[in-house]
Amino acid sequence: MKKNSFKGLAAVALIGASVTGCKLLGDLDYELDHDPVQMHGDSVRVKVTVTVPKKGIHKKVVAEITPKLGNKEYKVITIQGEKAEGNGIVIPKEGKKVSYEDVVPYDPSMENSDLTISGVARKKKKEIEVPETKIADGTIITPFWVQPDDKALIGNDAFQRVTEEMTMAQINYLKGKHNVRSTEYKDQDVKDIQAFMADAQTNVKVEPKRVDLVAYASPEGEVAKNNDLAGNRATTGKEASIEIAKKAKNEKLQGEDLYNPQPKGEDWEGFKSQLDSVPEKKIPAEEKALIVRILEMYKDPQTRETEMKKLSKTFRVLEKEVLPPLRRTQIQLVYDLTGYSDEELIALSKSNPDTLNVEELLFTATLTEDLNEKLRLYKEVQRQYPDDWRGYNNVGYVYYMQNKLDDAKSEFEKASAKEEHDEIFNNLGIIARIQGDRVKGKELLEKAGGSDETKYNLGIIAIQDGDYETAISNMGDNKTFNKALGQLLHEQYEDALKTIDESDDKETAIGYYLKAILGSRQGNFDMVKNNLKSAVAKDASLKAKAAKDREFIKFFENAEFQAIVQ
Repeated sequence: MKKNSFKGLAAVALIGASVTGCKLLGDLDYELDHDPVQMHGDSVRVKVTVTVPKKGIHKKVVAEITPKLGNKEYKVITIQGEKAEGNGIVIPKEGKKVSYEDVVPYDPSMENSDLTISGVARKKKKEIEVPETKIADGTIITPFWVQPDDKALIGNDAFQRVTEEMTMAQINYLKGKHNVRSTEYKDQDVKDIQAFMADAQTNVKVEPKRVDLVAYASPEGEVAKNNDLAGNRATTGKEASIEIAKKAKNEKLQGEDLYNPQPKGEDWEGFKSQLDSVPEKKIPAEEKALIVRILEMYKDPQTRETEMKKLSKTFRVLEKEVLPPLRRTQIQLVYDLTGYSDEELIALSKSNPDTLNVEELLFTATLTEDLNEKLRLYKEVQRQYPDDWRGYNNVGYVYYMQNKLDDAKSEFEKASAKEEHDEIFNNLGIIARIQGDRVKGKELLEKAGGSDETKYNLGIIAIQDGDYETAISNMGDNKTFNKALGQLLHEQYEDALKTIDESDDKETAIGYYLKAILGSRQGNFDMVKNNLKSAVAKDASLKAKAAKDREFIKFFENAEFQAIVQ
């Protein structure tokens, strides 16, 4: 058997196999695109060029040649002479090259088995056996090194430490008036806002920003006069608010520039809302509709009032219950509220978690690396907010990180039953892939949007599918073992070495082993030797792996290599 020299895995093997018998079949040469053959995408492809030399096959002979790797047979190559009967590839007297390609699913028996050919040559009743002959070493299975570092996603919180809040009170006016009556200061809402201002003076978590004076007029009068009236009410509302702040002794609210008069004119929306709230026994629905039409149809205030007075009973209800609350200025105190500190959140989550809202609970879970503590907090979300999908998704995330895949899947499915979100599709997709259903995994991940994490997970599937260019693209700027593996399999050796040396696996057993493979593919035995020593020092089981790994076949008889793997 003759074999040419080769460089790395892109080498071509040339083997001459003598199968002469009674001159039915001469010597055939086999050229392969890879020796050893390689597994990609769960299958092993063999691409062979068979050279039949001049007068290499008798003109009436049919030869059936079967490549075999491990327990798997490839399709038969059938060649025949010019005058033979059959459907094989006709070989003229001067010889011919025949291209052949086939794919079979990978089987574990292939790893340590050689690629062989065997078969028969027939001439009528005469038949000879083509003896089994090795034509290549098999099989490189480096793609199986893909690591389960799929990236699960949590449902993020919308927690804000500082939020803009508002508290308010209301000053009411008599019809057509804008002066603030002394009785207004005695109303409970005004007392409450004064107390709030007093507390804000010393409360470090409350920072007043402005006071908006939103003033209205009821819509029964003339529009221009109502606009002026609303403006005047905004002005007197400002004066009253400053007076309230002084009584509260709040120095933060003494500057007049903090007060913003905002006259709105006639309060049509308020009128309609107030009218709707009146029970039908007082104003029937048809009369409510009629009142709105009157106000929209007649612009003259005198005409409006005349028309509404025709509904005498209804008009009295309007005058008593609907219009008075619209004559007002709203004192809207806007302030920044600083929420609980990290320490307070952690303490409350343990002592009194019911005091925290869903965003605070979710955020508190980000303050710890302890998976069990995260689990406790996410289960609190489930308990207090059972309709929020994030509680279930995030419990599933913790289970995934703890390698409790069935439990994780169950929680992700509960989350999906609440709402559909990209995070859930992503998480169900990686569970499907890890549990062996790559087709479903890919389908779910493709529904999950285009986050970097989801693209990375699709990159893992692309490695398993043998699509290394797509895998590298999907994995983006990630510096991981899997990214380096994809680059190695795509024969980007320099990039693969750079990636693995910038990854967290730089000094792990698998990281060193990958660098040893890179050394072998580039014919650098020192790189093989040094990295393989480091790999087996961290994981002795890799000795047996390396001893039969076809990535290192050209060093199998090297004494230094043998010393490492023994």
